Amino acid sequence: MTNASPATAPATAAPPGPVEEHRRSRTAVTGRLVGVDLARGLAILGMFAAHVGPDPSVGGPLGWTMELARGRSSALFAFLAGFSLILLTGRPEPRRGRAGRQAVGRVLIRAGVLIVLGYLLTALDTSIDVILSFYGLAFVLLLPLYRLRARTLAVIAAATALVLPQVLYVLRVAVDRGSWSDAVIAHDPLAWLTGSDGFLELLITGSYPVLTWVPFLIAGMAVARLDLSRAGVRAKIAVCGSALAVVGYGGSWLALHFVPGAETAIRAATDGAPTASAWWSDTLSQAYGDQVVDTPSWLLVAAPHSQTTFSILGNTGVAIFTVATCLAAMECSKRLRWLATPVTAVGSISLTAYVGHIVAIKVLGVDDLPDSAAVPVLLCFAAAAMVLAMAWTRIFRRGPLEVMLHAITAPARLIT
Repeated sequence: MTNASPATAPATAAPPGPVEEHRRSRTAVTGRLVGVDLARGLAILGMFAAHVGPDPSVGGPLGWTMELARGRSSALFAFLAGFSLILLTGRPEPRRGRAGRQAVGRVLIRAGVLIVLGYLLTALDTSIDVILSFYGLAFVLLLPLYRLRARTLAVIAAATALVLPQVLYVLRVAVDRGSWSDAVIAHDPLAWLTGSDGFLELLITGSYPVLTWVPFLIAGMAVARLDLSRAGVRAKIAVCGSALAVVGYGGSWLALHFVPGAETAIRAATDGAPTASAWWSDTLSQAYGDQVVDTPSWLLVAAPHSQTTFSILGNTGVAIFTVATCLAAMECSKRLRWLATPVTAVGSISLTAYVGHIVAIKVLGVDDLPDSAAVPVLLCFAAAAMVLAMAWTRIFRRGPLEVMLHAITAPARLIT
């Protein structure tokens, strides 16, 4: 979420020898991170589309684009949050010793700041489900994994994607049917401080439950551990992403069509809403997600935000393919890098851009617009973000909130 790499400023000239070799290494890393920033920028603009853009029901190419942005942008953002966790703790090899302890301290401080910032944005009372607090808790829970290798992380990501949605389903049914959750909330200090359901909401009942969003972050951690400078590696992860998308969305389509009674049960739980696009569209889960807690057939859909195995596989596949494509594009062509500069600038200050657009939505009162007004507002939001990001990054290495976050984590340097 944040531009965690120190290698964002142009490398200065250096004499031949080890210093020159180090400069070349930094340049290569920077080139790869430009691709990651491009993916971050696309995720941010996709969330703009989901939050202020027209409804997908407008149809045509515009409606399809809006549908594509919904849910998949936040999944890409989560995937890149996992990537950032590895950048913070050491890449390609994890930091160890004192440097490792300091990195852990920085991550824990960042996690706390993200949780606080998330609740502050939620207090603005917009229609947006703010994701930052969920990220903060996920960072804390996943920190013990930061030293693992890519293959191990990939296995854990797969296991959590297969198991945790079913666990979440059981827990949500238990919350819906029982009163024990009230006792948990009553003794939760986070619930007292925030006026929310506290950790129960972050883990189970919220819009981005950590139980089913950690697979995205772990997958991002796994990809970050790879040598992304190699074209062969980028090609392999692109194929892997494509395969996951096919398995996720295609598997859901097959299940909904061939599991007896599945579509009928979902239609009954959603007041007769059409289920033809439940294998990929976010419309159904956004409108009726709270009504299907006790409907096992819901576990067969792949709609973003549906918290199912199929949705996690499909959205992770889209995220991996997007990152691989962005990395390859930024490596292969200087012209493409130049053309993508406005989007990569947004991605390099993604925390500032994310927070800024929510504040702007609140100030301007544009979170519930008719479709006729939504397109101009979306274009203005995107244009303003890109222009401001380009202007800022021409002078400063980090965005305003990124600078704040960097300063707040400075005490971690005192860890011995």
